[in-house]
Amino acid sequence: MRLDISLEIRGRIMKFKIMSESNGRLRIRILQRYMSYEQADTLFYYVRHLAGVTFAKVSDRTCTLTVKFTGDKWDIVDAIQKFDYERFAAPEEFIANSSRRLNAAYQDKLFIAIAKRLVTVTVTPIPVRVALTIAKSLKYIKAGIKSLVSGKIEVALLDGVAVGVSVLRRDFNTASSVMFLLGVGELLEEWTEKKTTADLAGILSLNISKVWLKKNGTEVLVDYAEIKEDDEVVVHLSGVIPFDGIVVEGEAMVNQASMTGESEPVKKEEGSTVFAGTVIEEGELTFRVKKAGGHSKFEKIVKMIEETEKLKSGAESSALKLADRLVPYTLVGTGLVYLLTRNVTKALSVLMVDFSCALKLAMPVSVLSAIREASEHGITVKGGKFLEAVAAAETIVFDKTGTLTKAEPVVTSVISFEDGEEDELLRIAACLEEHFPHSMANAVVEAAKKKGLKHKEMHSKVNYIVAHGISSSIDEKKVVIGSHHFVFEDEGVVVPKGLEEKFENIPEENSHLYLAIDGQLSAVICISDPVREEAVEVLKKLKELGIKKVVMMTGDNERTAKAVAAKIGVDKYYAEVLPEDKARFVEKEKAKGRKVIMVGDGINDSPALSAADCGIAISGGAELAREIADITIVANNLHELVKLKTLSNLLMKRINGNYRKIVGINGGLIGLGIFGVIQPATSALVHNLSTLAIGLSSTTNLME
Repeated sequence: MRLDISLEIRGRIMKFKIMSESNGRLRIRILQRYMSYEQADTLFYYVRHLAGVTFAKVSDRTCTLTVKFTGDKWDIVDAIQKFDYERFAAPEEFIANSSRRLNAAYQDKLFIAIAKRLVTVTVTPIPVRVALTIAKSLKYIKAGIKSLVSGKIEVALLDGVAVGVSVLRRDFNTASSVMFLLGVGELLEEWTEKKTTADLAGILSLNISKVWLKKNGTEVLVDYAEIKEDDEVVVHLSGVIPFDGIVVEGEAMVNQASMTGESEPVKKEEGSTVFAGTVIEEGELTFRVKKAGGHSKFEKIVKMIEETEKLKSGAESSALKLADRLVPYTLVGTGLVYLLTRNVTKALSVLMVDFSCALKLAMPVSVLSAIREASEHGITVKGGKFLEAVAAAETIVFDKTGTLTKAEPVVTSVISFEDGEEDELLRIAACLEEHFPHSMANAVVEAAKKKGLKHKEMHSKVNYIVAHGISSSIDEKKVVIGSHHFVFEDEGVVVPKGLEEKFENIPEENSHLYLAIDGQLSAVICISDPVREEAVEVLKKLKELGIKKVVMMTGDNERTAKAVAAKIGVDKYYAEVLPEDKARFVEKEKAKGRKVIMVGDGINDSPALSAADCGIAISGGAELAREIADITIVANNLHELVKLKTLSNLLMKRINGNYRKIVGINGGLIGLGIFGVIQPATSALVHNLSTLAIGLSSTTNLME
């Protein structure tokens, strides 16, 4: 079915057609004569941010838009109707770093290189061609000598020897052809790598953060892009510091691992410098922004992608090391062929073929492409080694609250243990809980909001004890709220006399928060935290994909944990655990030789996320968990874990397949060269084309 739809753009009517549609997919033809790079990127950015859109692709050449979505098709169509190039602007850094310009630039470079070659071969006089060949050969010979002198037997030495020997034999045609093919190969490899990186960085940069702006003494939640230099920004406990700046108020311990690699937090106070991307572990800060917006965020993403050894997968690192180790064998093989055949042409045919080029291109590109594909599904991966860890994982550990259960728990009742009204006690609880990012705290705040229970900050400074609870004071009375362990054991709270039976009859099927004032229990807040509908199916599929052991760990009480564990079918569960207990369990599993995945969403999950071979954070949770985690899932759906595991398994399958292709093709070329079936120039041509083909095939999506 085709449907013509009109919308107003640039002051006139522009039509588009729905060219094709299927379940959750639309392909739309924008009826305009020409689409600039800026228009294509702007339209893409707009559509990608629409509610329900999971994938978007805009072709500037064909003026087409492809959209994958969930929900009602007409909601998407209506939203596209409202789009206007002039009224909507994508962030400057996104437009400036678009791969569309990159593609155009490299297409021009490739065209110029081919045109120059044709002119040289068909028009240029032979003496001039010879002179040009000799001049160009110096670059390769020099690089080869430099490699040899430095003690590095690398690809540059192979190229230098191949070109140098051809020149010495006065076989200038072969030397010229080889250099042309080497140049085109280098250009294409560079293009492939940069495009993959740019595409990935562009997708990751779509996730624009919200920040707290301090305006006239009030905190206002605004878009990251709205912040300007000298604005004052507030960052609460577990929040990520979004810009470089100077602290003007507050005191905090800041985790700077993302910048320095050191895990020990650093104290920040008034006058201290803070850095973008670091995380507050304790306290809160107000800082004045030194430099806002712009390219810093994009550049940080690119830096993350291009991190070298610590983020490379084992397979990727092995491939790169193998590539360099194979160079001496290629040289030895060339020498042996010459000694046995006394035929320079056959020897050169072997020299033209090296395994290292294909290995150095295909393996990193495979990993980058997999990371990019993961990002298309709302999964942010910080390095190739984490995909490899997911593929090899045998044990997966889940936090319960907000992970295996829904991320939106709700307050079902407030049971009072004093004369105060239940609404008043809920209001006090919300006043304390609103400062801290956790699904249980959010449930309390939301319950108060629904009842219209507004409050002023009537308490003193709030102290948050990770995985335990909150302590403060109101009217000089100590107020605590949190777990049973924290309230009754750590704080020594008692149940009011005569109400012991009421306390014993609290509903067991719910999770509980205990509110105490001045050493006595004031209220028990019952919270329903239903299991995710997809949890059972997801755990079953993960086991089919290679996971052998599924564990649930929670700080919740034994009876609640037991009920959830039985419902979803985990292999083992642990209740009433502390953050250090989760991390300790992960370390024990690793000591047994098992690869471990940890999945969590809260501050209390952070030690285990760090300890695991791969820590996976649910995006709706605490900023600290997302910063520490190796992989972040945006979608509020556990099915993304299945996608991640599938993608990781397919990546390792592709890498192993690339090994076989590279060995098979290049081994065949060497054999053909030895037997004189192909000439050196042909050998170089086929080698470079096969390298490019393998590299390009490695950029395709794994799950399509």
